[in-house]
This record gives sequence, C-alpha cells and structure tokens, in this order.
Amino acid sequence: MTMSVPERSSGSGGKEEESEDESEILEESPCGRWQKRKEQVSQGNVPGIESASLAMDTEEGVEVVWNEVQFSDKKVFKALEDKIKEMFENLMQVEHPNIVKFHKYWLDMRESGARVIFITEYMSSGSLKQFLKKTKKNHKTMNVKAWKRWCTQILSALSYLHSCDPPIIHGNLTCDTIFIQHNGLIKIGSVWHRLFVNAFPEAVHGQVRHHRDEQRNLHFFAPEYGLAEDDYAIDIFSFGICALEMAVLEIQANGDAVVPKEAITHAGQSLEDPLMREFIQSCVRHDAKKRPTAHDLLFHRVLFEVHSLKLLAAHCLINNQYLLPENCVEEKTKSFDPNAVMAEIQHTDRPGVQLRYSHVSPLELDKFLEDVKNGIYPLMNFAPPRPHPMPRALSLSQEHMETVKTPTPEPQETETRKVVQMHCNLESNEEGTKTHLTLFLKMEDKLHRQLSCDILPADSSKDLANELVHFAFISEEDCDMLAGFLEEALSKYRSGGTGWTGITMMH
Repeated sequence: MTMSVPERSSGSGGKEEESEDESEILEESPCGRWQKRKEQVSQGNVPGIESASLAMDTEEGVEVVWNEVQFSDKKVFKALEDKIKEMFENLMQVEHPNIVKFHKYWLDMRESGARVIFITEYMSSGSLKQFLKKTKKNHKTMNVKAWKRWCTQILSALSYLHSCDPPIIHGNLTCDTIFIQHNGLIKIGSVWHRLFVNAFPEAVHGQVRHHRDEQRNLHFFAPEYGLAEDDYAIDIFSFGICALEMAVLEIQANGDAVVPKEAITHAGQSLEDPLMREFIQSCVRHDAKKRPTAHDLLFHRVLFEVHSLKLLAAHCLINNQYLLPENCVEEKTKSFDPNAVMAEIQHTDRPGVQLRYSHVSPLELDKFLEDVKNGIYPLMNFAPPRPHPMPRALSLSQEHMETVKTPTPEPQETETRKVVQMHCNLESNEEGTKTHLTLFLKMEDKLHRQLSCDILPADSSKDLANELVHFAFISEEDCDMLAGFLEEALSKYRSGGTGWTGITMMH
C-alpha cells in the first residue's frame, strides 16, 4: 500500500538539521512500539486514507507506514465501531508473501473526533506503475521471464484472497497498488479497499468513489464493477489489464482522458506471443462468468517456467533448512562428479535423455533457492484450492490489544546496505544505574533504522557493534566505524555526566 519516500535535499550544510528533523517523533502508539514521524508517504490510489506517515517499529528497527482514517462525527463512529473492529481483525489474519503486511491497528477517540490508526509494511522500491514508466523512458522492453514471475506472484496473492472464508475481493487492483521490492518480489497493497467501502460511513465513501472514478485508472475496473455483487471476476479483469500493461509498458490512450476499449484491444493484438495474448484476453472477457479463476490461471502454459518437481524440491529444502548443516548445498555440489548422471528420461520410441551434474550451475542453484526463499516462486499453484478460514478474532480489550506483539518476519541473515549517517542519544535512568541508548541510522537506500536499548557500564562499544552485525542491523563493513562512533559517544557522555547527543557522517 505504500510508495517510495520523496526525494530530500542533499545540501551538506543541512545534514545535521535534516537528521534531527527526520528523527523527531510526532506520536507514539499506546504500546510504545510504533513511532510516527514527520515525513509523509505518498499512497498512490489508496481510498479513504486521510494521511500516511513514515513510522518506526522500535522492536524490529525497521520503517513502517502509519495510516489514519478520520471520523468527524463521533456518533457515526460509535455506531460503526464493532463493524470496524471486525474488519480490521480480519485484516490481521491475512498472511501471504505477496501481500503487503498489515501489522497492527487501534482506535483513538478525541474531543474533536475519532480516528482509526493502522500500521502497514513499508515498500521502499515504489509501485509497478513507476517501474513501467522508468523502463519505457529508458527505451527498454519488459523481460518475459520477469513478466511470468510477476504474473505468478500476483495470481498467487489473488488465489489466496479468493480462497479465504469468506472470500476477500480486492476491488482496487491497478499498477498503482502493486509494489516491487529490490529483490524482485511483488506485493499487492490496498487489500482493504472493498472492506472500506462496505464498513465506513458515507463521508469516507465519497473519497472511495473519487479514487475509483479517477480517469487514468478507470480501464482497470471491470464493466460490471459496482453494478452487481462483488466476486473474483472483477479482480481477474483488473489483473488482466495489469498483465497487459506489464507486457506493453503502457496502453496508449491517444490523448484521451480515459483509456478506450479500442486501445486495450490494440495493445492486446500487438503482443507477438499467442499464448500471452490468449492468457490476457481470457482475463478481460466482457462476460464475467467466462473469466477464469486465479487458481486456474496459475496453471496456464504461458506461466510455465520452473518444472513442478524442481520447485517442490526447493520449497522442501527451504522449509527444512533448520535441519541441515550450514552451506550444505555448496558443499554437496562440490563433492559431485560433474560427469555423473543424476537423472535419466527413457523413451521407448527414441533415445533417452541424460541429465548430468555438469548441467547445473551451483551459482544458479543458489540464486534459485534464494528466490524461492524470498517468495518469488510461490508453490500455491501446485496445491488444490482450499478455503483459508478467516476466524473472527477474540474480543480483546483495547489495553490488551496493544500489548500483543505482532509477528514480523525474521531479519535477513546479513545486511549489505551501507550506513551513510548516524545519530545517537544517551540518557541515564533516574537511579543512574543504566544508560539508555537510542541509535538512528540512515541507510544508503534512504531507509532508516532506529534502535534503542539499555546499556551497563561494563558494555563495550565493540560488543554493541558486533551484536548489531549479528542481528543484521548493519553490515560487517560498518562494524568498526560504528564501534568507534559509539566509543566516542560513550566517552563524551561519561565525562560530561549528563544527556548527550551526537551525529556523524559516513561514506
């Protein structure tokens, strides 16, 4: 649901002021885990959101998005409170590698009105629409393998949503609500779009209709959208248009405010691959009943890239990796005779085919396993469709809801990004027995980390830096630099005896 951070000024004279401004906390969640910052985040085509800001998850040390929906009429809010809670509790159950993660929500009543605040995953690499524009600007064409992988990931997410019980209809799938991570992983956001329409009052409905009726995205919506009860077919139509735009980079509107049907037809006919053409045309059929399901589309021949046995084996290996010794794949491939036959396909009417170990590149195998681990090759299309129950969550008190920790992904094994700027603050507790350290790190890709902990007099700066490397918060190359920075900060703080703030630049 989130977009990339706006560009900031890069004047060297204002670096310290810029960092202090960015690290300013405007508001905290009741549990203290989520800290709202000043910087606004562009949301693209997300309905009903009054504001969205960059925020920090102080437990995981990663950036997230703080979203707010305002209700000026508290009576309306009170009347809808149970319905809103049920909607957000259901959203908390949505868990899929190709869907933007929904972390937490809470309700806030004030004199001036009420609001719903919810925390979502931050997608720093931007939307599919932005990527397609950049690709076209650079006079490049879409890579067919990337197109297949991205279609598979989007369909995997839709198949999951449609097989939930009750089914979740996205209802707002466009190139603005699909996001790309730096490793090629696709995630769809704005999953809550239709739930907003059904649960929120007319004041928010107006904003929802405004987004739906936005001229440049009108062609993503099925002909029956809003005229009949929602079902999976409206998402399949939207997916078909997304797949077409991915293939041709942009559907030419010829100066019209709305992309006409003729332009969509012409773009489809321009595709050279007949399988790709048939695949997309089946999605955008005018008769909703004739459109295939997401699960059916995952079996389409045009998406076939990895043999099912190879994919199943890779998923089994990744899922049971904790049982295997470290670097077992690398060590195993080294011990094989490259000329040895690992498999053979026999035919009665023609010579058989032998597959040797020399046909498999260890580097390609490592890359493939890493892609499987990151969710780029989902396994869902090889499993029979089955409902994913969406249980109505227990009715927790507001205080209890805020103390429950949200499951978040495990950190990466290593951090490769460089730290370009550091800022720290040191303060003693009232007894003077411990020092509280808050460390703010600006990474080279403009993502930030904020970390905090209590340190004892016996703790060394080197140990603290090594711990940050161990938990993949900083790269090993930055370890000595950070240790030196912390050593200087601790030395100045201990000699001064009072609160100390410091900042430094790194290259």
